Amino acid sequence: MRNYVVKEIPQNSFFSKNVYLDKQFILTAPEIPFTRNLSQLLDDWGFKVVYSEGEPRADYYSETSDEFGLAEFADMAVLSDSDKMKRAKEFYLSLYSYVNQLFETAVIKNELNYKDMVRHVKTACTIIKEDRRFLFRVQEDTDPGPETNFQVVHAVKTMIISIVIGSYFNLPTNRLIDLGIAAILHEIGMFKLPPQIYQSKRSLSPKERKAILTHPVLGYNLLKSFDFPLPVSLVSLEHHERENGTGYPQKLTSDKISYYAKIIAVACSYEALTASRPHKSAKDGYASMLDLLKNEGKQYDELVVRALVFSLSIYPIGLYVLLSDGRKGQVIDVNPENPRFPIVQIFGEHTPDGKNKVVETSPDGINIVRPLTKNETDSQGGDSTATQA
Repeated sequence: MRNYVVKEIPQNSFFSKNVYLDKQFILTAPEIPFTRNLSQLLDDWGFKVVYSEGEPRADYYSETSDEFGLAEFADMAVLSDSDKMKRAKEFYLSLYSYVNQLFETAVIKNELNYKDMVRHVKTACTIIKEDRRFLFRVQEDTDPGPETNFQVVHAVKTMIISIVIGSYFNLPTNRLIDLGIAAILHEIGMFKLPPQIYQSKRSLSPKERKAILTHPVLGYNLLKSFDFPLPVSLVSLEHHERENGTGYPQKLTSDKISYYAKIIAVACSYEALTASRPHKSAKDGYASMLDLLKNEGKQYDELVVRALVFSLSIYPIGLYVLLSDGRKGQVIDVNPENPRFPIVQIFGEHTPDGKNKVVETSPDGINIVRPLTKNETDSQGGDSTATQA
């Protein structure tokens, strides 16, 4: 990786590969220009040098179709599990960077470009479909940094879950792309509110809670002003509607809620359940799945909940679990015949050829007793499947 002196980087140039702040934190992705403001901020922060395996260019070239700088991982068929995990982590960080920049541009410059998003989300859909098993395994270990707005993290993870659900339904590529765009932007109306409301770490006043309830309408109007397709714009308006008519802002019932909004309502809710917020702790994936299943037919579309369960399993991919024989491991794939009995990779065990050992759980054999807490996985001394795969 080469060093670049910040003051010597041409203004508004595009690096051909990701630019790193400290050889780990991604500063810009290939589609993001290295602006004068960014250079000044780095100087103010005391950063004189940045790092990249690419080089600065006058223009951004999208012909490579490598929107997230992952060309080195192009052929999944020949990659080791370790490379696939690395690719998944780098994709996450690049996607965080892209969505963060997208939101900043929307807020500061009042700009959103549908065609530009199509190109990026098309690439993301391909990676998500190929890497689904690895993306969910690295989530807990992939931290975009404390400075990242939780709305960015929520948008990224909701998009990934939505694409997985859409793939289960065999949606064609053009519909998956619009579903992904809608998932990224479903909470865009929040940014039309004062940040002290939507970023608050305190309890909101009744007036502030009432303001929060306006964000679906604000988001819908914003996307329509930028000429986004109606199916994409409707998601911003309807993602808090519920099948039984208890949602908002219009209290729509099942037959009146748009298809993408039904999918994103489930994806958004699952992500929110599994995420930490200033006002609540995260639930594990198993408890979150049970919460959604309890609401099946009441708040959420039954077919969409089923698609999520069969795509991730009731013990979702990435969950650390205790097995009935006392061993510990991580769920790495689903059992397409029965989502209650997924495939688990065992901590610290390998096959004779050196590969990580896996077991297929079953009702009559080894099965999952319960999820593991973070303290229990930390007690493995760092020997987790997410790092040794």
